[in-house]
Amino acid sequence: MGRSREAGWVAGLVLGAGACYCVYRLAWGSEKSRKMATACESRGCPAGAGLTLLQRASRLPVVSSPSSPAEDNCTKSSTILDAQHLKKLICLLESTEDPLMRERALITLGNSAAFSINQDIIRNLDGLSVIGNILKDPNPKVKEKALNALNNLSMNVLNQREIKVYISQICEETISSPLNSNVQLAGLRLLTNMTVTNDYQHLIANSISDLFNLLSVGNENTKIQTLKVLLNLSANPAMARELLSVQVSILYVHSFCFRLYSTCVFNHQEMLDNEINHYRSVEK
Repeated sequence: MGRSREAGWVAGLVLGAGACYCVYRLAWGSEKSRKMATACESRGCPAGAGLTLLQRASRLPVVSSPSSPAEDNCTKSSTILDAQHLKKLICLLESTEDPLMRERALITLGNSAAFSINQDIIRNLDGLSVIGNILKDPNPKVKEKALNALNNLSMNVLNQREIKVYISQICEETISSPLNSNVQLAGLRLLTNMTVTNDYQHLIANSISDLFNLLSVGNENTKIQTLKVLLNLSANPAMARELLSVQVSILYVHSFCFRLYSTCVFNHQEMLDNEINHYRSVEK
């Protein structure tokens, strides 16, 4: 009886997660790509003459996806900061406690990290540890910008190896921040990137119940971003036991996701198969 209820819960969770993830991709994915393309075209990779260091990089868009070939072509422009400029920014970030200066420097580094060529440079300059230490800053705007910068830097596999030491703190900041706040959403986006592979998923196992709580009380944006994290975890057999151990209302998951069925078509079969296989392996 108990296992049947668990299997039903898993199936309901996967249906909900798959549905909401597809809605997110369908509703916002194409629009985001269009805006990114427009931004790059409007810049035309200008030389940036006469602009300050912060101004030059702050004109670049903050993204949370790998750089496209078209974007990487723009790295040839002087609009993209070189290693010398990035080093100065990291030193500034490390030496000042002024919230406004920190916020601007983090925006600049985060924008620069949207380009793959700068992700390695920032890591080699110990920029990841400098940004990671700023997660302790009590100013929510500074904290948000630090999470955004790490989010862009986490698109690099080598960078993830360093960012993993901050996952516990990232989970804490995400869960404890005001509900639906920019800090909370920034933390969820970073956790989504860090759980794309199975390598570091175990580091957030203790926060799974808190993630389900966000799923029940958050607004639509928070729910969608939380479901993306849970979706990543659901594909990992090693995380099946942790997911099964969390007691949540299957009725809530269904009520949230079925509201979206009337306008979108969802393909959740692969995820459903994943969880059914996980459950069978646990049962054996």
